[in-house]
Amino acid sequence: MRETSRTKSADKPDESTAEAEGATVAATATEAAPRRRQARGERRIAQLLTAAAGVFCRTGYAAASTNAIAREAGVSPGTLYQFFPNKEAIAVELGGHLLQRAHEAHGRAFLPENLDRPLPELLDAVLDPVIAFNCENPSFWALMHGSGIPGIAQEHDELHAGMQTRVEGLLRACVTPAAPGAPATGTELSHVAHMVLGIVQTSLELILASEGAERAAYVAELKTVLFRYLDPMITTPPPR
Repeated sequence: MRETSRTKSADKPDESTAEAEGATVAATATEAAPRRRQARGERRIAQLLTAAAGVFCRTGYAAASTNAIAREAGVSPGTLYQFFPNKEAIAVELGGHLLQRAHEAHGRAFLPENLDRPLPELLDAVLDPVIAFNCENPSFWALMHGSGIPGIAQEHDELHAGMQTRVEGLLRACVTPAAPGAPATGTELSHVAHMVLGIVQTSLELILASEGAERAAYVAELKTVLFRYLDPMITTPPPR
C-alpha cells in the first residue's frame, strides 16, 4: 500500500519540535557542566584545607609551606595555586571555617538550661563542648595562636571577648553575692571571668599535647581546679 503524506506527517516528528527539544537538552547540559566543575572545585578546596590543617598542626603555621600542603593533599603545587594564591589565603579560609565551628561549640556550652545544674555538672556542660572542639580541630590552636595573620588574630580576639562576656554572664547568674570570696563588684566579677578563661586556656595546651588516659587526666584536673576555685562563690544548685 502506498504511504500517504498524512501517514508520513503523523510518523515523522515536527522539525521545529525536534529543534526545540535539542536546544533544551543542550541548555541542560550547558548548565550541568559548570555545576559539576563547581562541585569538583569545592571537593578540591576541602581536600586542600584538610591537608593544610594537618601540616599546620605538625609544623606550625610559620614553618608550613604551600609545597608541603600540596604533598599532603596529593596534588601538584600548580593545582593548589588554581584555588589559593599563597599560604596565608589557605590559612584565612581554614580559619574562617574553624571560627564558625568554634562559635557553634560555644553556643552548645552556654545553653540557658545549664544554669540549673549543680556546679560539677555545670562545669561538664560548659567545658566538654569547648574541649571536644579543640581536640577535634587541633589546627585551630595552631592558627589562632601561631599564625600572626591580622584577620585571624582579630576574629580570635572577638571570639575570646565573646567568651569573656558569656562567662561573666554565667557567673553573674550563679554566684551568691553573700558567699565568702564572692566578687562584690562588676570589676571583681570580670577578674574572676578572666581568671577562669586563663586557667582553661593554659590547661588546653596540656590537654592538646597529650592523648588517651593522660589527656583525660588533664581534663579532670582542669575541672577540679575550677570547682575548687568557684565552689565557695556558688550555691548548689545555682540561684536563678
